[in-house]
Amino acid sequence: MEIPNNIHVEKATFGGGCFWCTEAQFQYLDGVLKVESGYAGGHVPNPTYEQVCEGNTGHAEVIQVTYDTAKISYDELLQAFWVSHDPTQLNRQGNDVGTQYRSVIFYHTPEQKEKAEYYKKKLQESGAYDKPIVTEIAPLTTFYKAEDYHQDYYNLNGRQPYCTYVIQPKLEKFKKVFKDHLKKQ
Repeated sequence: MEIPNNIHVEKATFGGGCFWCTEAQFQYLDGVLKVESGYAGGHVPNPTYEQVCEGNTGHAEVIQVTYDTAKISYDELLQAFWVSHDPTQLNRQGNDVGTQYRSVIFYHTPEQKEKAEYYKKKLQESGAYDKPIVTEIAPLTTFYKAEDYHQDYYNLNGRQPYCTYVIQPKLEKFKKVFKDHLKKQ
């Protein structure tokens, strides 16, 4: 997808468990131009999906969101991130267990770091969760794009059992919460 030169584009990188789930959710947000599944936060260069799944690379499954700041703000993306998964589960999301499924915000700028820390603190203080929020906030060093078959996974494989039973219910809930921020279909 070619991005026009006349818009202000920024990137955000989030890990909220399986990247197939979070990718599907963020693709629906108006102002999101591109969502890529990938890996970040580890010590192995150019990791493969198999290596990351073994849990020894230090990488998390993440999405990198390219967005138009005139249509959606980083604050709104953070709100979507908190809703897209359970930030109180340490190194897991549902049945997906391991550090590769950790809740993490990889910030690109000092401003993103400040906002992520602020909203994490406010969410914890709000009492929305009975358990502590364990979301890691760390600088993005390198984003490694996942293999092609992971990109746009839900849209290309929506009839697969994982998509039907895991992604679809999360996506429907997400769409209800963000109904005023969805792309026009």
